[in-house]
Amino acid sequence: MRILYTVLILSISFFAQAQAIKGIISDKSGNPIDFVTVTVNKSLQHTHSDEFGRYTLTDVKMGDTLHFAHMLHESNWVVINSGQMTSTIHTILTQKNFQLNQVTISPETQALKTISVIDLETNPVSTSQELLRRVPGLIIGQHAGGGKAEQIFLRGFDIDHGTDININIDGLPVNMVSHAHGQGYADMHFIMPEIIENVTYGKGPYDADRGNFATAGYVSFKTKDNPDHSFFSTEYGSFNTRRTAGLYNLISSQNESAYIASEYLLSDGPFESTQAFNRFNIFAKYTKRLENNDKLSIWASRFTSRWDASGQIPNRAVESGMISRFGAIDDTEGGNTSRSNVVLQYAKYLSNDNFIKTRAYVSAYDFLLYSNFTFFLNDSINGDQIKQKEQRNIYGLDTELNYRSSDISDDLLFRLGAGLRYDDVNDVELSNTVNRITTLSSLALGQVDESNIFGYADATYDYGHLQVNAGIRADYFNYIYENSLSPLYDLRTATKTTISPKLNFQYTFNNNTQLFAKFGKGFHSNDTRVVVDEQARHILPAAYGVDLGGVFKPHRNLIINAAVWYLHLDQEFVYVGDGGIVEPSGKSRRQGIEVGFRYQPLTWLFMYSDLNIANPRSVEDAEGENFIPLAPTLTNTGGLSFNAGKKVSGGLRYRHVADRPANEDNSIVAIGYTVLDFNVNYTIKKVMLGLEINNLLDTEWNETQFATESRLRTEAASAEEIHFTPGTPLFVKGKLTYMF
Repeated sequence: MRILYTVLILSISFFAQAQAIKGIISDKSGNPIDFVTVTVNKSLQHTHSDEFGRYTLTDVKMGDTLHFAHMLHESNWVVINSGQMTSTIHTILTQKNFQLNQVTISPETQALKTISVIDLETNPVSTSQELLRRVPGLIIGQHAGGGKAEQIFLRGFDIDHGTDININIDGLPVNMVSHAHGQGYADMHFIMPEIIENVTYGKGPYDADRGNFATAGYVSFKTKDNPDHSFFSTEYGSFNTRRTAGLYNLISSQNESAYIASEYLLSDGPFESTQAFNRFNIFAKYTKRLENNDKLSIWASRFTSRWDASGQIPNRAVESGMISRFGAIDDTEGGNTSRSNVVLQYAKYLSNDNFIKTRAYVSAYDFLLYSNFTFFLNDSINGDQIKQKEQRNIYGLDTELNYRSSDISDDLLFRLGAGLRYDDVNDVELSNTVNRITTLSSLALGQVDESNIFGYADATYDYGHLQVNAGIRADYFNYIYENSLSPLYDLRTATKTTISPKLNFQYTFNNNTQLFAKFGKGFHSNDTRVVVDEQARHILPAAYGVDLGGVFKPHRNLIINAAVWYLHLDQEFVYVGDGGIVEPSGKSRRQGIEVGFRYQPLTWLFMYSDLNIANPRSVEDAEGENFIPLAPTLTNTGGLSFNAGKKVSGGLRYRHVADRPANEDNSIVAIGYTVLDFNVNYTIKKVMLGLEINNLLDTEWNETQFATESRLRTEAASAEEIHFTPGTPLFVKGKLTYMF
């Protein structure tokens, strides 16, 4: 009896001693929840869950109370018992209706991530284009029949199709290097909005794990592991627009999930010559949680698209009555493209909060585009139509080690990553054509092999209210171009290495105020064909950025973010349409102010707005002749959304772009616009009815604009002026969704 009593006393004494505990936080479907704040006994001792829902706490005793807090889930409390001292604690949080008054600013909170979560929760996306518009201040435009990658504007950049923004989905690069049409070309049409779980983004070159093109910023999409439900939907709208989409959960449990999703879209568009646009997507994903919460996932997708386009039309042709705003000079433009992807991801836990993430991917891509920018400027008989074509395979592998060291007073996160991307591009072609059929001459044809080997390291140190992040990144590029038009074997090569340091500070004064200062160097790569040319001066032009700002909560239902920023670029890129290449230009600088607010005056009503002012200028040109063509100087986006219970939801959104210079001396101006969109949804049990009205006021606006020199067939001389693609007029679409 005395022996048993002694053992009992020793056992109680053992469990009463402080020790480390581990836990996993998820929702009811088993999806991990990141950035949950876990606090011990309402003390300073705390941590937060990682992207896999895991956390570790040291110095915890039996009888301590853990508090779990997250902006999108109900709080939870767990009292530690003897069994939880020696086993992993599984905690399930219940999702709640979003309330801004429950959002607090903490040292673990990052301003842009907070804004991103709020926006997705209060104003969900409905199209792949809306995915990019989740980034405050980002404007997009379509100018080639719906199938071409959107033109992107952000922070005083006309980014073209992706030159200065890094875009990925689950780490799979969307941007195409040395693309047949334009450097950094980022076609997102293979991404269905229904499979996206969240969108994260950053502005400026401040993240060590973001490499090529991350100068104005980056956008990262994460696909769902375990969707809440299966669904089938059908949509019908103006201009003979039809879309059918569906998602089916094949397996749905806490440790294993699998689903398949697909869409088919058709549209004739508002143009006099039908776009005959069609797009097909299919996506399948499997996720398995192994022992120790290791995670394996694999997904595959297939995308195809084809379209006709009316192209950009000159102002003079419309003003003279030669054509209408929705007419065409050359309506044989258009193209087709396809992309197949396979992505494999594996996360292996080593000990406590230390883990390794590894990713491998392969992508097969085909592209064919017919364009005519100048009509009959160069060829008065056959016209100036060009064909751009390529076939590409992309291979990639990357891995990242995460190591965290924590105690009551501070927290250190160390990341070390490395990877490889290889683009094998075959038959990169630029040719003069007629009516898409006859090839008159080949201007360029060759093979591109471009490799990027990279490594990075950064450390994030939390000490109370202060967070410091310091990082460095190294990128090595190898460029190979084989000119197939040369009568002799013509192979040219070039290599370049660049180092990109980063340093970021964040200080949280209290639950209402957080300030940050960011400093960093980034880069965007040049096209292989330009790099190997003997006149090319810069291969990896650098971008140097500074951001100063903060996030504030002056009222329980109001949150404000603001920043002033500066970015110097060693070299601009200018896309030459008739040459089909990216030309190096001069140095530039951009500076600006960003202010945004999120306000919830009522539990069911949410309001938001983002104002972005930029002053982009060329550094090497004379004053008055140093404007950067098409670079936006002022944009404003915002609106309101409502959610009356679980039945009625919707929103009213606007986007405004001010007038901006279209050429270097501002003698040609791209006219601004303001467009208003509206949507409403009504849910009855498992059925949702939706109505979407785009361009609610039927505004006459130009979606994209260029200052171009062109000549019409009937003209003796050329003229340089605005050429534009008209924005879509009033557009109405209905949607029926069945959830099961």
